[in-house]
Amino acid sequence: MSKERIEKLRKDLEKYNYDYHVKDQPSISDFEYDQLFNELLQLEADHPEYFDPLSLTQKVGGEVLDSFVKVEHPYPMYSLGNAFSLADLEVFDKRIKAVFPETTYDVELKIDGLAISLEYEEGRFVRALTRGNGTVGEDVSHNIKVIDSIPLRLNKSVDLIVRGEVFMPHPSFVKVNKKRAEEGLVLFANCRNAASGTIRQLDSKIVASRGLDGFWYTIINPESHGLKTQSEALEYLNSLGFKTNKENKVYSDMDDVYQRIIEIDTFRHELPYDTDGVVVKVNDFASQERLGFTVRVPKFAIAYKFKAEEVETKVLDIFLTVGRTGKITPNAKLEPVEISGSVVSYATLHNFDYIEGKDIRIGDFVQVRKAGEIIPEIVKVNLEKRGAESVRYQPTSICPVCHDPLMKFENEVDSYCVNVSCPAKTIESLIHYASRVAMDIDTLGEKRIEQLHHHKLIETIKDIYLLEDRKEELYELEKMGEKSVEKLLNAIEKSKEQSLDRFIFGLGIRHVGSKTSTVLANHFKSIDSLSKASYEDLLKIDEIGGIIAESIVSFFGVDDNLQLLNDLKELGVNPSYEDEVVGDGFKDMRFVLTGTLTSLKRNDAKQIIESLGGNVVGSVSSKTNVVVYGAEAGSKLTKAQELGITTWTEEQFLEEVNKHEE
Repeated sequence: MSKERIEKLRKDLEKYNYDYHVKDQPSISDFEYDQLFNELLQLEADHPEYFDPLSLTQKVGGEVLDSFVKVEHPYPMYSLGNAFSLADLEVFDKRIKAVFPETTYDVELKIDGLAISLEYEEGRFVRALTRGNGTVGEDVSHNIKVIDSIPLRLNKSVDLIVRGEVFMPHPSFVKVNKKRAEEGLVLFANCRNAASGTIRQLDSKIVASRGLDGFWYTIINPESHGLKTQSEALEYLNSLGFKTNKENKVYSDMDDVYQRIIEIDTFRHELPYDTDGVVVKVNDFASQERLGFTVRVPKFAIAYKFKAEEVETKVLDIFLTVGRTGKITPNAKLEPVEISGSVVSYATLHNFDYIEGKDIRIGDFVQVRKAGEIIPEIVKVNLEKRGAESVRYQPTSICPVCHDPLMKFENEVDSYCVNVSCPAKTIESLIHYASRVAMDIDTLGEKRIEQLHHHKLIETIKDIYLLEDRKEELYELEKMGEKSVEKLLNAIEKSKEQSLDRFIFGLGIRHVGSKTSTVLANHFKSIDSLSKASYEDLLKIDEIGGIIAESIVSFFGVDDNLQLLNDLKELGVNPSYEDEVVGDGFKDMRFVLTGTLTSLKRNDAKQIIESLGGNVVGSVSSKTNVVVYGAEAGSKLTKAQELGITTWTEEQFLEEVNKHEE
């Protein structure tokens, strides 16, 4: 009887929770809800054998982590291109209508929060990841699942990846800052900072107390759920139990879209949450698929950004910073000024051309805004206030830190220091090299690297492999006992045999991400071969374009970088080429997976294909060899059939696999 009562209470409370937090239509009183909730708490305590991690009682929080684990996204999380005027929207519209004259646009509010990806299997919550760098995010599941409006169990038993925005509503922001003021803590500057700081908490009980919320608007592979349009997807999400924003509308004419944007801009300040723009998406998913993506953004959507608040202040100085990839960024030191709820003392000047184009001088009075309401930038100079003391900035051709010559590449406005041993790049480069997605040196994380660098134990990548000879110095550091030191040194030793693609990625070559690193490893098989490759050699690889080729040649053209490779080789760092292909039955074949597979997960099918020499791509084209489809396959299957491409059911696919593995 207890089990039946527990299951009924869970089901009823989920409905009441949905009515209250998603539909905003309470179906019972708070008193009645609390009585049922407390009854369930007691029953679960009396019967731990019926524990369910997805019970609403788990939303009170209490899980405490030591750190966040980084996880690769099953599908990349893209950013959006920006529009700031009707003219920008018209350019976007003209490009879309040139291909799809009858297209319609779904217009949605752009919520000012944190992009989050949620994963469900058979309708049950599995994982929540931050955007991170778009390829790898942090697992914040313990914090996301305590947010009241986010369902832990869907209304249908489906596999689903859904994306949206987690934010802090205005009432929660006021409440949180009031509590912080009473406790003598620094107040959050705005709702977005408050939401970001909350999601980064290691204690989920703190998160549960802060009243976060979320809107959900993107389904990965919507055609596998029988969906044809974005507006249908929003309705489907709502039917599953997700909270969606009700302000979306569909238009066919861009003038109507712009009028809607103006309308939203007039009422957005009355909403109980922050917005920083409007997202315009091609409504039809088949059209979205054909339009595709660039490396960074989808071609079928654009974000119209509301004009940011601008204030005037004075430029006190201009200085340079050097990023991990060696990119030189000029920055302005400003007289402190408040913009959009936070004090701004610095602004990015992007590059030397930007300074010259706007004629920004030290001593000038300038208009400053937050680009995208996040990064401060200078909009224009107030020439009427320019005095005789204003000083023109003189760009440099020398790295401000290592004094090596800077390089400027064709068709790029930025300048770079390409010396891998440049001290300014050291900490960021070391963190990247040792990270989980690169050389994966366990326990050598950001804090540890900063500590070791502060005590002058590591200055370059080479120094990581010399720590074995500095044990006594390591023992003297805080939180570095014998076991910790041994664990660190073992992880460093293990990294000497790390795969070639990870090593290439770890070097931090500009424009060379993890995917490109894998392509280079597969082609050249050794770091020596890659280092000797010419620009022409690199261009022969399908996936490598001129910009990447030039960057690679420039990197290996620096003597310090070649010396580093030699030093690492002498220290035993021997990155191995790991060819995971166990057969060539699918050699050079391009596969597309669509629909819901029953006996395999998509990642499993992808690994099988790659192990037999094939490649999995995201969209169907004339170059596609096979489309493997499951239940509720949509436009990809239709397109394959129209193009006469071979299509396999899941059963046929497994039969083909078995033939090649026998």
